[in-house]
Amino acid sequence: MDKNDFEQKVIESYQQDEKMMILVYAQWCINNDLDPEALYEQAYPGQLNNQALKDALELTVSKQESEAIPDQTVLNILQLFGNHDLALIVQERIDNNKRTNDD
Repeated sequence: MDKNDFEQKVIESYQQDEKMMILVYAQWCINNDLDPEALYEQAYPGQLNNQALKDALELTVSKQESEAIPDQTVLNILQLFGNHDLALIVQERIDNNKRTNDD
């Protein structure tokens, strides 16, 4: 495997991992009765048409069919991929849900 092949494999691996991150985020939103596109728009107002998010939404399942995704998991994966603004919005929603459930 030459350098170019190796670099291409690394890029493809990253892109696949990024798709998985988006799917985890989208499914977490559905599991928590949140709109993934609306939260994304809050975090990134200038990026309204995110095709990767639309593609991920096609792969999500209903809340009833899904396994639980821990809040910390979605936060960690968003931060791992540099989506700090989106992680902040997600954290705000988590905090709001905890306050609502504590009342």
